Amino acid sequence: MAKRGYHHGNLRQALVEAALELIEERGPQGFTLSEAAKSAGVTPAAVYRHFEGREDLIAEAALQGYEIFADLMQYAYDSGQPSALRSFEATGRAYLAFARKYPGHYVAMFESGISINRTPELAMAAARASQVLERAAVALSEHIPREKRPPPQMFSAHIWAMSHGVVELFARGAPGRQSPFPPEELLESGIGIYLRGLGLIPPDE
Repeated sequence: MAKRGYHHGNLRQALVEAALELIEERGPQGFTLSEAAKSAGVTPAAVYRHFEGREDLIAEAALQGYEIFADLMQYAYDSGQPSALRSFEATGRAYLAFARKYPGHYVAMFESGISINRTPELAMAAARASQVLERAAVALSEHIPREKRPPPQMFSAHIWAMSHGVVELFARGAPGRQSPFPPEELLESGIGIYLRGLGLIPPDE
C-alpha cells in the first residue's frame, strides 16, 4: 500500500482513510495501529496524538460511516417523495448501495464489534440513520388499518434486517457463495413480498 502524504491539520483524517483501506483488505482485527500509521506515512507515536488505540480509530471510521449512511438514507427517502411507498423502498435500496460503495465504513459500523454507544456522537449518528427508515415506515403504515398496523419500529426493523441479510449473504463477495439473482433483485422482491403481506401492494403488482 502506497504511503499517503498529508498536510498539517489533516493527519487525523489520513489515519482514518488508512484504517478504512486496511479494514477493507484485512478486516477490523487484521491490522495494528502501527500499520495504520505506516500506511498514512507517519510514525506510530503521531497516532496517539489523535487516537488512544485501534478501537478508537475504528470508532471514528464507524462514526464517519454512519454520517454518510444517514445522509444517503435521507437522500433516498427524499427522492421517493411524495410517494410513501417509493420513499420506503428507496431507503431499503440505499442500504445495499451504501454497503457496496463504502465497504470499509460498513465493516467498521456493523462487523467490528464497536458499540454504537461508545460515544454520544456515534450513538447520535447511528440513531439519525435508523430514524430515517422509521419515518418512512410511519408514513407508509398510515395506509394500513390501525388494527392490522405493526409498530413502525418493527416495520422498519424487518426491512433493515432483510437489507442487512442480502448484503451479508450475497452483496459482499463471500467466498464460494453465489446467488442466482442479483442482490438488488433479491432485496426488491423481498420487500415486495413483505409489503404485499401487509396489503400495501396489490397482489398483481
